[in-house]
Amino acid sequence: MSDKIRNVQTTVLSDNWYTLRKVTYEFLGRDGQWQQHSREAYDRGNGATILLYNPTNQTVILTRQFRMPTYLNGNTDGYMIETCAGLLDKDNPEDCIRKETEEETGYKISAVQKVFEAYMSPGSVTEILYFFVAEYTKDMKVSDGGGLQEETENIEVMEMPFARALDMIKTGEIKDAKTIMLLQYAQINGLI
Repeated sequence: MSDKIRNVQTTVLSDNWYTLRKVTYEFLGRDGQWQQHSREAYDRGNGATILLYNPTNQTVILTRQFRMPTYLNGNTDGYMIETCAGLLDKDNPEDCIRKETEEETGYKISAVQKVFEAYMSPGSVTEILYFFVAEYTKDMKVSDGGGLQEETENIEVMEMPFARALDMIKTGEIKDAKTIMLLQYAQINGLI
């Protein structure tokens, strides 16, 4: 624990979908004085995401699904183009992303490469995301994907040229941070 934080008090504000907590604490400022702070933190667990790429065909697999928070923030139809992702639940990141890849995209992959991990919104969300890349080929396709029916994900699987995906960042068609990060990782590291 940090020696700059003391007297932490936590109140659960909501435990409906995930957990929203109000945390009140004292923080030792640079001036040496203790200051009382109050923040809210949303805990939804940690997650993993992956970019599937085919260097021979110069294509990537992305998904498209409805995201209510983006709709509420002005995204006209609420749909986002994203890399495959999911919450870890009780899985380790590698097992989670293999399972999510098959459920969401229909591709059964075995070899995944972890490239980094990042907090996506550290001012309010506790989640850390584990980022992966993996090559795919047509013979790895075992189903149509689309997510699990009981999770009502309604995921559209999109295979597209890598160059088109990069262009979609510029045009604003791709606004999802994890997707932008992985596409740029692939470009910087010459994966395709």
